[in-house]
Amino acid sequence: MAKTALVAGEQSGNAKPNQLAERVTGYYDQARNFLTDVRAEMRKVVVPNRKEVQATTTVVLVTVFVFALYFWVVDTVFNYGLTKLMDKLVGS
Repeated sequence: MAKTALVAGEQSGNAKPNQLAERVTGYYDQARNFLTDVRAEMRKVVVPNRKEVQATTTVVLVTVFVFALYFWVVDTVFNYGLTKLMDKLVGS
């Protein structure tokens, strides 16, 4: 980390060849560490089986239909109320 801060603080025009090599090596090390971490995290991923996928899909579909019904009822009630209010205000 100190090397990175030191290299970042220097101007690129005044960088010596060994400093440039350290900078490139630092980028390589950072990329390698990142990919190692990604690999470690991917080992922790659990793929659900068919039964779990079907169960969660069913829950999602039922929830979507329940919310759709709820919003349809609320929309219908508001539409009815606004229509009655506009009829009284306009006087038709």
